[in-house]
Amino acid sequence: MKSALVILFAVALALSATPARAAACEADTYGAGVTLTEITPVEAVLADPAAWSGRTVRVEGTVREVCRKAGCWMEIETGEGESRLRVKVEDGEIVFPVSARGHHATAEGTVEAVEMSAEELLAWRRHLAEEQGQEPPSEVGPGPHLHVQVRGTGAEICR
Repeated sequence: MKSALVILFAVALALSATPARAAACEADTYGAGVTLTEITPVEAVLADPAAWSGRTVRVEGTVREVCRKAGCWMEIETGEGESRLRVKVEDGEIVFPVSARGHHATAEGTVEAVEMSAEELLAWRRHLAEEQGQEPPSEVGPGPHLHVQVRGTGAEICR
């Protein structure tokens, strides 16, 4: 009987570790915070950006990277780094700390899907590489390229 209760408790604990993980941690709030309760999977946004463009969403994942220069964006990923989505905020209005890397984050904002030419994408990637202190790319494939991000209004990042 005792082992059955332990197993039942373990199953209940595992089931409670759902994507709404941010609510179960002590989190710092940025900007307007997060008000939406329904989580939009990052994979869904990336699979059909046109359907999500202009819609306000709540996304969650692990912070993979943060803008080292101004803290004006963070990139979150789900799973084993398979799906990544950038959350971009207005420079200076919200500043994400570089120390957030590796922590769970929830963000809210409007999905943007912007078409870029090969030249525009290359210039943008060079800018990012410079910001992050990385080697800039020398080329990208022929365009057009679709850049998908969330224009963030708020976030919560677990400590």
